[in-house]
Amino acid sequence: MSKQAIRWAVAAAALAVCILAVVFVIWGGEQRGDAGEPAGSSAASISLSAWVTDWQWEAGAEDLQLLGSQLESVRFFAAYYDASDALHFTPAFAEGLPRVRETAVEAGIHGMLLTIVNDYFQDGGVIVQKDPGLVSRLISSEESRSRHIEEIAATAVRYGFSGVEIDYEKVQPTDWSRLSRFYKELYERLRKEGLSLRVVLEPGADLDAMRLPEGPSYVMMAYNLYGGHSGPGPKADHELIRKLAGKLNGLPGEHELALATGGFAWSEDGSVVAVTEKRAGELAELSADDPKRDPDSGALFFEYNDEQGSKHTVWYADGITLAGWIKQAEAAGISDIVLWRLGELDPETLRILAEESSGWHEAGDEGM
Repeated sequence: MSKQAIRWAVAAAALAVCILAVVFVIWGGEQRGDAGEPAGSSAASISLSAWVTDWQWEAGAEDLQLLGSQLESVRFFAAYYDASDALHFTPAFAEGLPRVRETAVEAGIHGMLLTIVNDYFQDGGVIVQKDPGLVSRLISSEESRSRHIEEIAATAVRYGFSGVEIDYEKVQPTDWSRLSRFYKELYERLRKEGLSLRVVLEPGADLDAMRLPEGPSYVMMAYNLYGGHSGPGPKADHELIRKLAGKLNGLPGEHELALATGGFAWSEDGSVVAVTEKRAGELAELSADDPKRDPDSGALFFEYNDEQGSKHTVWYADGITLAGWIKQAEAAGISDIVLWRLGELDPETLRILAEESSGWHEAGDEGM
């Protein structure tokens, strides 16, 4: 072979190696995807659940039907206490439970939890909300805890729930150790029945001092930044969500972050009322300007004057707000989201949630 032929052979071999290298890089990039991960893999997919309340179960069921299979589970917020510290249900519970359950099953949602809150109905029908004294009585001794736990377990079984969610708020610090013991004992009792336990935590809870047990799933309320206790502002902002997601990641067990729909309307006389997204949209029609979006929270806000000339300020969340909050939670390592609450959500918000949730589920399915 001539020297020229040898040189051509060497050049051809080098070119072939280069081509193979380029093909390998391209193929490898496709397998890894844009983020450098193996093709088909992604960050943890979002799991979306929601509450339906007994006092608004019809509107909640309508939203539930429209969201359909995009929800992993439904929590029926409907259990309270009576003046004798026994579980209490309103007439709306018996009326709404069959309909909400039927809607959930038709949508392919088989997880339905009963949410129990420390509100109690006094004789005469007066409601005391978030009463710490009630919790103190229920968990004060081994005997009272055992009686309380048995009532909860029997109730969940009787009504066919797949689990229980405890939402005890404003608990006294002196009761924290007994409350943690109650959670552990309730979890073990429910597990014998094949039922799950979730525990709702307030944003300001001292998690280090509470020493929560392993076993239950924990739900952090990522709202109440502004509300009836404050001046105008969003229920949550991006900083709050990142902060609470960080707190939640330090707990044992599975974690969920609760995000709030709707908002509040503040009047210049100092009164504050909660508004659903639908109601906020109606009030926005009375404003001279279109709602503006706050960059720090993604929430919408506007002002309007009522028929008497009094000024009101409204802050609320729409679908874009909620999608932004969910992405903040996801970036902070939380992929399980619960919406407080369904009922009178705007159709566009439901569309965004369904579309985004569908995308999240598809992303998760690709990596299975």
